[in-house]
Amino acid sequence: MEAIILAGGLGTRLAARLHNIPKSMAPVAGRPFLEILLSQLRRAGCTRAILSVGHLHETIEDHFGTEFRGMGVDYAVESVPLGTGGAIRAALAQARENSVLVLNGDTFLDADYAAMLRLHEQEGTPLTIAVTHCVDVARYGGVVIHGDSEGLRVSGFQEKGRTGPGWINAGAYALCKDFRWPERLPDKFSFETDFLTPNIDSLAPAALPVTGFFLDIGVPEDLDRAQTELARFL
Repeated sequence: MEAIILAGGLGTRLAARLHNIPKSMAPVAGRPFLEILLSQLRRAGCTRAILSVGHLHETIEDHFGTEFRGMGVDYAVESVPLGTGGAIRAALAQARENSVLVLNGDTFLDADYAAMLRLHEQEGTPLTIAVTHCVDVARYGGVVIHGDSEGLRVSGFQEKGRTGPGWINAGAYALCKDFRWPERLPDKFSFETDFLTPNIDSLAPAALPVTGFFLDIGVPEDLDRAQTELARFL
């Protein structure tokens, strides 16, 4: 079991809280947030993590080194920012397993990641997206899913700003190692905006609804929430 964590974000909205550390290393309940994600993956049976890093990457490498609680740790270092899509593509080139998890380094999702990989392989799709239900999708943008007991698919996305409850992208994916990227994509691109949205019909990603706790620490008020609400997952 192998995972990529996107940990190269600048954390602009958290700049006043970070004090010259990467966003993924923001202190949460006395621990770097990235350590919480790695611990979750280790409990799920993950044996190797590839950390996609860029901004202040030395801080992350110095903290974790090449191993975390028996789980191997490798790095895909961006010399220039590549966007979420470029970062995933570069890190995926280092993958060894046929199917790989991809997580956002600023998002916690209480999901069964081993089950997510099993679903991905059973469905035979190049991409599986974890979705979670939210009371207000305005911050994230909505996800349109369809299907039945035989399987769910992501069929579209709704722009940010629409209010009300709905499904959102939970920031966790399963990808095939030999994932085929369109040749027209530049080195730097957004996985969500530049790739998923225009290609959703041909991709027909499998959807995994997750009912567990979800929190994106990307804004100060949610980083504050994390101090108490993530303590039960430590």
